[in-house]
Amino acid sequence: MTQIDLLEETSPDRVIECFWEIVPPLWGRVRDHIRQTASERFGITVEQFHILRHVYSGCSSVSGLAEAKGISRPAISQAVDMLVAKDLVTRSQSAADRRFVHLQLTDAGRLLLESLFQETRDWMRLHLERLSPSEMAQAVQGMQAIQAAFKSEL
Repeated sequence: MTQIDLLEETSPDRVIECFWEIVPPLWGRVRDHIRQTASERFGITVEQFHILRHVYSGCSSVSGLAEAKGISRPAISQAVDMLVAKDLVTRSQSAADRRFVHLQLTDAGRLLLESLFQETRDWMRLHLERLSPSEMAQAVQGMQAIQAAFKSEL
C-alpha cells in the first residue's frame, strides 16, 4: 500500500501527494517533448523557444525578457541576436527613447511558434484520447478546482 493509499481520500494531504506524484513528472514529459520538437523539427533551443513565447505573449523588450526570465540583459540580448539571425524576431529602436528596443515576431517566428504549439497539443491529445469522456470531465473539474484554490497565487 502506497503513502497515498494510507491518506484519507478527501484530505488536502491526498491532493498534495497526488500532485507531487503526477504533475512534476508529467510536466517533465511535456517539456521533454517540446525540447525535442523544438530542436529536431524547428532547429531552436528551449531557451529560444521561451524567448519566442514571451515575445508572442507581448513581452516586447530585451529588459522585459531579462526580467521575465530572471537572467541578465546581455544574455537575453545574445539569445535575441540568434533569433534575429534566424529571421524569427525583429528589433527596432524606439523613436521616442533610443535606449528602448522593440522586439516583434516575424511571420516565420509566429508560424514556427504556432506550429510547435499545435504539435504539442496534438501529442497531448493522443494521450488524452485514452480517457473516457467522464474521465476527461473529471480531469477538467479537478484542474479547475485546484486553480480556484490557488487563485490568489496565480
